[in-house]
Amino acid sequence: MNWLAFSHGAALCASLIVTIGAQNAFVLRQGILRSHIGKIVILCTLSDFILIGAGVGGASALVERYPTFVHLVLYAGLAWLVWFGIGALRRAVKPTHAVLDAETQANAPEQRALPIMLMTLAFTWLNPHVYLDTFLLIGTAGAREPQGARLAFAIGAMAVSAVWFIGLGYGARAMAPLFRRASAWRVLDGAIGSMVLLIAFAQLR
Repeated sequence: MNWLAFSHGAALCASLIVTIGAQNAFVLRQGILRSHIGKIVILCTLSDFILIGAGVGGASALVERYPTFVHLVLYAGLAWLVWFGIGALRRAVKPTHAVLDAETQANAPEQRALPIMLMTLAFTWLNPHVYLDTFLLIGTAGAREPQGARLAFAIGAMAVSAVWFIGLGYGARAMAPLFRRASAWRVLDGAIGSMVLLIAFAQLR
C-alpha cells in the first residue's frame, strides 16, 4: 500500500465530502427520522465507490469526448434538485408538520423502503455535485498519481466516504431530541430547500 497516495485520496475526499449538499442533507434528514438509514448509507457508500473507482480509472476522460451527454445528465439532475427543493420548502410551511414525539412516531405511517432507496439513488446519480466531486475532481487528481499509486489513492478516498456516510447517518440520531418541535423541522426543511435550489440555479450557466 502506498500510504502517501492513500493520504492524498483521503484528504481530497474529506475536503469535498464534508459539506451539507443535497445528498448529505437527505441522509441527515433520514438519520434524524431513523428511517432506513442502513440501506441509505450502503447505497451512498457503494455509489461513491463506483464513481471514485471509475474516475480514478480514467473514465473522466470520457467527459471531453461526449460533452453533450454530460450536459443532458447535468440538466436532468438540476430538474431533480429543483423538484426536491420546492418539496422541502412546501414541507417547511406546512402547518401540520410532523414532530418526533412518542405519539407522532407511534401513529405516523412507516416510510416504505423502495421509495426511500429510489430517492437515495436519485440524489446520488442525478446530483451534478456528486459527479463534479467524486467523478471529475477526485478522478482527475487520482489520474495524476503514478500508475502504481492510483489504487491506494482511490482506496483512501473510498475509506473517507464510507466513514462520512456512516457517521452522518447514524450520528444524526443524536439530533433527534432537537426535532420534537415542528418549528425545528420547518427550519431544517427551509434550509435544505433553499440550499438545494441555490445549488441548482448556480449550475445554470
